[in-house]
Amino acid sequence: MNVTGHTRRSVSIRDVATAAGVSYQTVSRVINNHPSVKPSTRDRVLAAIDELGFRRNSNALALASGRSRAVTVLTSNTTHYGYASILQGIEEAARAAAYTVGVGVLESTDAADEPAIDAQVRRAADAGGGLIVIAYDPAGVRALGAVPAELPVVGVVETPATPPGGDRPWVWADDREAAYEATRHLLSLGHETVHYVAIPSSTRRTSARTTGWRQALREAGAPEPRPLQGSWGPAGGHAAGRKLAKDTGVTAILCGNDDLALGVIRALHEAGRAVPGEVSVAGFDDAPHSAYLTPSLTTVRLDFTGLGRSAFALLHGVLEESAQIAPHPVSVPELVVRESSGPPPGRG
Repeated sequence: MNVTGHTRRSVSIRDVATAAGVSYQTVSRVINNHPSVKPSTRDRVLAAIDELGFRRNSNALALASGRSRAVTVLTSNTTHYGYASILQGIEEAARAAAYTVGVGVLESTDAADEPAIDAQVRRAADAGGGLIVIAYDPAGVRALGAVPAELPVVGVVETPATPPGGDRPWVWADDREAAYEATRHLLSLGHETVHYVAIPSSTRRTSARTTGWRQALREAGAPEPRPLQGSWGPAGGHAAGRKLAKDTGVTAILCGNDDLALGVIRALHEAGRAVPGEVSVAGFDDAPHSAYLTPSLTTVRLDFTGLGRSAFALLHGVLEESAQIAPHPVSVPELVVRESSGPPPGRG
């Protein structure tokens, strides 16, 4: 507020132009380091900028450069650990590059509701800039497929069954390898087989995590139990854990994420089955709480925040015309062994 009690008006690019005695287009060229400006004119504009305290914002920069420095993220969820961490990574990288980030939460999580999802994609496209779609579920996959061909877009996807072509600007964490390593770890402790509680798949078919689990069992010649379908949260793990706890032949369980593992461990405790004394449990993602459970959770760490940064970096390169679409960044998993896994009964 100034002394008259009125809000001070922000200094505009036209104010700078008037003070420097040049056109506002010339001020734009100075701001963006265009080589066609005379040194004396550049110095005069810079002096006016300093004197007036002009600060360029993202909108001014967009007007000056002809580009919208904005990114919209489309996702069906903002609270699950993986989704939230990807959003964090995107925001961090975008902020460092002076981009703004908007988030569009898909109103319908049912991929069959094509009109609603397509309408949201159109709204995101109308906002300008680029688009990142988190396609970890059928609705996200539908949204990614509905993006107009002319709009710069990057998809954060499940591990593809085969390497995509250069026209698919996708990033992913290697879920298949992560599940494979976790299953091999449990088998190496002496367990005859490993049961699996799965998270929902983006394709409604076999997920990459399920594929990695099954591959490890087959290579070891171990029995392949039927996977139990869980949800994303502890309640789904608890329901699956109650079923598994009744079978005394179950000695090792891999869960599709750490929240499922939390529910499974609770169900085993209620059934009087000790972890890891009777049953070993491993999770997925290395969510912050996994190290502080009792027992602490063996899990597979996936760098979702880094994945979000990679997604923005790929899109940024396309928007700034400074990078090719390919190759696709891949987040490499890391097995984290903690207290919840051990040898089966009688092998300790």
